[in-house]
Amino acid sequence: TQAGCTRTRCSLRAHARRRAHRPMLTTPGTSTGIPPASCGTDPSGHLQPPLASPISKASAAAAALPEEDCMKLNPSFLGIALSSLLAIDLWASKRLGVCAGEDSAWGSARPLMKVVEVSGHGIPWLLGTFYGLCQSDSSAAREVLLNLLFALLLDLVLVALVKGLVKRRRPTHNKMDMFVTISVDKYSFPSGHATRAALVCRFVLRHLVLAVPLRVLVVLWALIVSVSRVMLGRHNMTDVLFGLVLGYALYSVVEYCWLSPLSAPALFALWSH
Repeated sequence: TQAGCTRTRCSLRAHARRRAHRPMLTTPGTSTGIPPASCGTDPSGHLQPPLASPISKASAAAAALPEEDCMKLNPSFLGIALSSLLAIDLWASKRLGVCAGEDSAWGSARPLMKVVEVSGHGIPWLLGTFYGLCQSDSSAAREVLLNLLFALLLDLVLVALVKGLVKRRRPTHNKMDMFVTISVDKYSFPSGHATRAALVCRFVLRHLVLAVPLRVLVVLWALIVSVSRVMLGRHNMTDVLFGLVLGYALYSVVEYCWLSPLSAPALFALWSH
């Protein structure tokens, strides 16, 4: 019996040695039988799902961000380009505001620039057109003047609407000593003077028979009025450029809606009396 117990213990020891040297089963993605560090086991010995790493959590959170927030975190090329152009516009407009005050580089020319400013103001143009319409005896002249009055009123309404929508403040170096202003004139985009100058210039060149020198003077007047807006510090460069484009395009609208004795007989009957 003692010999049998000895043989049994020896066989158990040999079996234990064989188990110790037997290779352990490996799990996919690991080179040893030890489970990954991120995996855990429950009390019953079963493997639990791997824990999410901080990096994967951050990636999931970024993916869940709204598209607007992602655009703010990663600004587009268009946004960067527009911001750069705006900065250049503000810088250049301030440098060109040489008549913004009496102590500016060209402060002595400020009174002359203010005369140019009045020449492009809406009130003198409206009053002059209305007076000419009342004094005209020619049906052709009344037709031209009535459409010019329509163009000037359309220009005032459209510029006021755009200024009220955009609400861009005037340059900080501007002095609010302008000739006859209204509530929307505290905003600068677009330049009403530039819009009116382009509109009137194109209207006059199209409907008045002028000699070449006079036609050149009309174009120069429109350009000087537009440039004076930046020199006086009233507007930034983009305000003036957009105003010129808007005024040029506005004339096409006036031509399309041209008032004639056939399309608006009541108006012409009123002015004929």
